[in-house]
Amino acid sequence: MSQRKKWKIQRALGMELPGLGKPGALEKRNYPPGQHGKARKPKVSQFGAQLREKQKLIFHYGIREEQLRRFVRKAKSLQPKNWIEALIGLLERRLDNVVFRLGFARSMAAARQLVSHGHVLVNGRRETIGSMVLPPGAVVQLSERANLLETTQAARRSPRLSLPSFLQFESAESMERGVLLSIPDSRHIPFEFNTNQVAEYYAKRGV
Repeated sequence: MSQRKKWKIQRALGMELPGLGKPGALEKRNYPPGQHGKARKPKVSQFGAQLREKQKLIFHYGIREEQLRRFVRKAKSLQPKNWIEALIGLLERRLDNVVFRLGFARSMAAARQLVSHGHVLVNGRRETIGSMVLPPGAVVQLSERANLLETTQAARRSPRLSLPSFLQFESAESMERGVLLSIPDSRHIPFEFNTNQVAEYYAKRGV
């Protein structure tokens, strides 16, 4: 996905999504794209509001609709009464997201590429599936080769987000190995998000 398209998506949603990488999408044009985007102030229907919240998840985490639906179904099996919190816990514990939140990559796409190319180790074992959900206690690190890449070094010098409370590095002196401390919830989502809208969206569709 080009940077121009990423910025267009963020302008349409009215906010920056850290998972798409480079900040600044709304600095010059903080209004929807299109010829009349600046003047247009459309009324958002209930469905439109629900759809927008769902799209935030899809674009930030870089997943497809069917992938999100699978996570919704799994979340409901884990925690039927409050499945939306379980859903966030699953999405935030995806390996590609953990790599991103540890600051090893500047975007979700870059993090997923590191994983798929075999540059990420979990508990000392090389993993190549970005969607795998990590359990608390998992230790994540880059391979020796990946540590030397200019892209990963640049990402670590200037991380896109601050380290969330559900992650920590093994020591303050070394930022080589990250540890998943606990299961995250909606408080850890790095953008404004309405959980009720997503819950209602999928409830109406019987997912």
